[in-house]
Amino acid sequence: MNVLIVEDIPESQDMLREVATSAFGSVEYECVADLAGSRALGNREFALALIDLSLPDGSGTELIRRMTVEQPSCTVVVTTIYDDDEHVFSALRAGAQGYLHKHEPVEDLVRQLRGILDGQPPLSPAIARRILQYFRTFKPKAPDEALLSLTAREREVLGLLARGISIAAIARELTISPYTAGDHVKNIYRKLNISSRAEAALEARSLGLL
Repeated sequence: MNVLIVEDIPESQDMLREVATSAFGSVEYECVADLAGSRALGNREFALALIDLSLPDGSGTELIRRMTVEQPSCTVVVTTIYDDDEHVFSALRAGAQGYLHKHEPVEDLVRQLRGILDGQPPLSPAIARRILQYFRTFKPKAPDEALLSLTAREREVLGLLARGISIAAIARELTISPYTAGDHVKNIYRKLNISSRAEAALEARSLGLL
């Protein structure tokens, strides 16, 4: 597994390498300290990206948004000290598929990351509670034409996507190739004019898929 770590504190880089190795075993790393370092990697592809939000030359949200577009099969996970609504929901809207608090015990972080293999989104408990609270207070809207334009298969994919299931796991669930699953996700995003799993979850709720 190729893992990208975007973190400017050396001790945190070491901790995240330890966590990823414990979770997945054989791992190849690329560690950079800022947005400029991530851009210097060019077109190199990763299976997992662990991204801090507060970087010396900007916000990690910018990189999350770019990787979501350029590497849709990469699982992008925030690793940060911030757990307020502004940081959490901005990152999720940008396309983050997980959100972990760096101050959690290492064994908890390992368990959360390992869940990716089973299609489970890696979320720290406090972050999961925030998201659940948001959905408890969310009032669904009536489905619009864009939602109704989705094919039956795209609705299936949307329902799975909104549950935080990875593209690879969606492909296995529906017995299709990861490339086909990725194409369905791109079509869903285009039709609904969205760019993140958080927005996909809202649309899925409107259709009664959650």
